[in-house]
Amino acid sequence: MSKVALVTGSSRGIGRAIAERLGADGMSVVVNYRADRAAADEVVAKIEASSGRATAVQADVTDPAQLRDLFDAAQRHFGGLDVLVNNVGTARFSPVAEASDEDFDVLFDTNARATFTALREAANRLRDGGRIVVISSGVTAANRPGTGLYGAAKAAGDQLVRVLAKELGPRRITVNSVRPGATRTDALAELQPESVLEQMAAQTPLGRIAEPADIADIAAFLASEDSRWVTGQMIHAGGGTF
Repeated sequence: MSKVALVTGSSRGIGRAIAERLGADGMSVVVNYRADRAAADEVVAKIEASSGRATAVQADVTDPAQLRDLFDAAQRHFGGLDVLVNNVGTARFSPVAEASDEDFDVLFDTNARATFTALREAANRLRDGGRIVVISSGVTAANRPGTGLYGAAKAAGDQLVRVLAKELGPRRITVNSVRPGATRTDALAELQPESVLEQMAAQTPLGRIAEPADIADIAAFLASEDSRWVTGQMIHAGGGTF
């Protein structure tokens, strides 16, 4: 029986690359989307075209009730759950002195509370021997000006990973996070002009910014049996920039 994976925020960007990679690895994949059903259906179609199994499920993961319903749908559709990849996040950048209360609420609702809710649900629902992977951010390690609130919200997830790894270890469930650096996605393009992306690439020892597939390969390893002796870790995936 194939493993069942739920990937939140998997209709585009890093989440899409992870969902497609896990599908290619033989897992049955629940593709989560908030609004773009057409994009989610494309991911499902690509997985199924390679003889995989996938389904698209709508849910706004910042709403705890919808997130619980998403887990219910995953278990109902495939009969169980083995892997969670918690990928949803949002970014806003400003000096701490200029950040608003709204900035705090948006960043912590999406990056901290939604991660907590997802990890709590996974802790109660994953079968023994499962895998939890949180897509964090390299800003938690780089500490660059302007990233204070965003990094703090993401760091909350990293702390939950450290503790949950110890709590779920007796059930052979591993819990890890991945800290990507700049990754070429539509979301990054909306935040930064191409000239800034070129500067980021020049500052990277490997001479480029990441592609979604680079992060997906790391997440796929952490979701696999090969990673059975890795837990409670923050995997730096910034091409040497932090």
